Amino acid sequence: MDAFYASVEQASKPSLRGKAVIVGGLGPRGVVATASYEARRFGVHSAMPMGQARRLCPNGAYLIPRFTLYRQVSDLVMAMLRELSPLVEPLSLDEAFVDLEAGGAAHDSASARAAGERLRADIRAATGLSGSVGLAGSKMLAKVASEEAKPAGLLLIEPGTERELLAPMSVRTLPGVGPATGEHLRRAGITTVGELVEAGEDELVRMVGRAHGTGLYRMALGLDDRPVVAERDAKSVSVEDTFDVDLHDRVRIRGEVQRLADRCVQRLRGSGHSGRTIVLKVRRYDFSTLTRSETLRGPTDDPAVVREAAARLLEAVDTTGGVRLLGVGVTGLADYTQEDLFAQSSAAGSGGGDAGTGGTAGTGGAAVTGGAGGQGGPEAADGVSGAQEGPEPPGAPQEAAERRWAAGSDVRHALYGPGWVQGSGVGRVTVRFEQPGSEPGRVRTFRVDDPDLEPSDPLPLVGDVA
Repeated sequence: MDAFYASVEQASKPSLRGKAVIVGGLGPRGVVATASYEARRFGVHSAMPMGQARRLCPNGAYLIPRFTLYRQVSDLVMAMLRELSPLVEPLSLDEAFVDLEAGGAAHDSASARAAGERLRADIRAATGLSGSVGLAGSKMLAKVASEEAKPAGLLLIEPGTERELLAPMSVRTLPGVGPATGEHLRRAGITTVGELVEAGEDELVRMVGRAHGTGLYRMALGLDDRPVVAERDAKSVSVEDTFDVDLHDRVRIRGEVQRLADRCVQRLRGSGHSGRTIVLKVRRYDFSTLTRSETLRGPTDDPAVVREAAARLLEAVDTTGGVRLLGVGVTGLADYTQEDLFAQSSAAGSGGGDAGTGGTAGTGGAAVTGGAGGQGGPEAADGVSGAQEGPEPPGAPQEAAERRWAAGSDVRHALYGPGWVQGSGVGRVTVRFEQPGSEPGRVRTFRVDDPDLEPSDPLPLVGDVA
């Protein structure tokens, strides 16, 4: 899907169509999750600090993520993919591999191209959004083709043309070649895939090690025999918040951990799982990261049990100096719940072990840093391992009670109907009243405590069959 989060926002907010839209965390430590193509012309891109994005594109629309809506659209698109083949391997909410041959949707280049064009048209008709399709004989090449096809295109790599296509491309095109490896290769005079091939396998092994060097050489030749693996099971469920200001109050920290535990259980239940290992993550003022875990005697989805375990784990962590991030997760997932409540509560006697320490900054796991939410206006990030996830929209009950109105969140007024928050401050909130498929709507301003204004769930997108 093309600029997925931003494209969903443009489709659901008619006044933003054709304009620069940036989705991500809105606090001082916020990070861009997705930028529309209009915003990318100003140099804005994902993973960029939000402050830098605002300097590059001061007139853009800056919105919190609405993952409830993104998941709904993603589920619709993934269902279309599964109609093509039983072998669909999701990489994230907006990307997946599909084995077309396994589903009988394609047996040669012509039928593959036809299937890809039908898919793009069906996605447009159902959602109003555009997607790009890469067709090739392997996962790596299909990924390369889909990136080359963006936005809103289709590229088929004919068998036998792989090396010719890859040769002039940057080494960063290949999976596993990040900034560090790319810079290491550049110093050796290797900047293109063709130059990787010329260097030879032995030289690459000498430069980056046997496993990485052999893999790089095979990819440079266009060789990738990894199969498409259907629907990977989630291994963990987690939520975390990064705070605008470091937390020092121990009572406040305990309260945040309890809130995160409740959100984690909501997501755990939503995925149809229970879990037996509770994990607490604490990133301190100096960016050092601690994790503590406690394994229960059986899987649970009881919020009280998870809260109690997380509280016990917190007691073993020194928060002197301040805390910038907190997270609660559950691993060891199962699709049933341990009914023996005594087994759950008796686990309180078992101590939590240190699952490791680190010193990296930013959002951990598979989660994407999100927008304002929770107490104190932290960035938020929720995740189910294996797919990029993010915060629930500000319509969540705990935020409604605090009357916080984050830009981009859904609302409903008793008189004017559905709309979304353009901004708030100085006791006022500005709302644009429009909805998917409507004309750009009017803007009105209310007191933040206006009783007629309430948080709302997102409205579904309206497809475009034109």
